[in-house]
Amino acid sequence: MLKRYASGLSPNAPDLRKSVDFDELPSIDSRIEEILNIVKRKHDKSRMLFFVMYDIENNKVRNQVVKYLLRKGCFRVQKSIFLADLEHAVYQEIKNDLAEVQACYENADSILVVPISTDYLQAMKIIGKNIDVDLVLKSKNTLFF
Repeated sequence: MLKRYASGLSPNAPDLRKSVDFDELPSIDSRIEEILNIVKRKHDKSRMLFFVMYDIENNKVRNQVVKYLLRKGCFRVQKSIFLADLEHAVYQEIKNDLAEVQACYENADSILVVPISTDYLQAMKIIGKNIDVDLVLKSKNTLFF
């Protein structure tokens, strides 16, 4: 999108590149495994752990944002949520580029870039899809009523 804007192409110009279905996600098990790998990594001060979440109505813009985030090394958690553990400079670059995309056209879209700590990521609970995350994290407790 940024390259189109910089080149003077209309945002509505047809994209002649091969179309890819970005609605396909890896299995929930592989996504949880990737999240757990991020949690297990030793984090240093030069890296930033953050989520990118968006609500983008235009399919073309949304697909461009997805491609961009994947290229930058973000991990897709859900269709509109990415998790990243990247250098501070890359974090700043992503924030700036997404702000430019947002400013390129008239829209009512929203993009959130939310820094988090490893502690918060470890405390995250996944609800649904019959996934027992507590068992995966080996923190299973028994409750008696």
